[in-house]
Amino acid sequence: MGKKLLYIGLILILSGFNHPDNKASWVVMQGSTLTVNGSTNVNSFRCDISNYNLPDTISLGRSTQKGVSVTMNGKLNLEIEAFDCHNKMMTSDLRKTLKAKQFPILSIKFISINSFPDFKNPTKIVGVVEIGLAGVTKRFDINYLFSGDEKMLLHLKGNQEIHFSDFKLIPPSKLGGVIRAKDELLVEFMLKLKPIA
Repeated sequence: MGKKLLYIGLILILSGFNHPDNKASWVVMQGSTLTVNGSTNVNSFRCDISNYNLPDTISLGRSTQKGVSVTMNGKLNLEIEAFDCHNKMMTSDLRKTLKAKQFPILSIKFISINSFPDFKNPTKIVGVVEIGLAGVTKRFDINYLFSGDEKMLLHLKGNQEIHFSDFKLIPPSKLGGVIRAKDELLVEFMLKLKPIA
């Protein structure tokens, strides 16, 4: 009898960790984008992947303990060859700088966020991601904006400044170094997410 009560109690305790309010999952929808903004000593440039449509999933699951960060699971694998800088030479230079042939994938792995979003209202949250590029993986804090729409889709926007040098890369240059890209890049992504029932 005592073992039976202990078993029932254990089930009740564990089921509390899976309460629907404490977890959520989505699939990445067509129309999601990733943009890299940079500049040279002459002008600025913008390179993007305009329609990321792999059926990746992203999920959140928070602890019932106050002050504990929300775990965030999911990973985006973006093909470097899919970047378009809207200038043939610039596109080629970026792909070459990012070592597209040797390391064809840019990955963004979601680790955690500092609070559970309010899905009814736009919510600014800071999270942690791991970015893998050119054979190097680094962890970054990232600024998110969660918001919903009338179609029950979640829009997740994120941005973070990174540097070529973070990944042991040398910014591209032209004309013997007369035109040089700066080390800083601003990475921005916008994901359209559909809830998984």
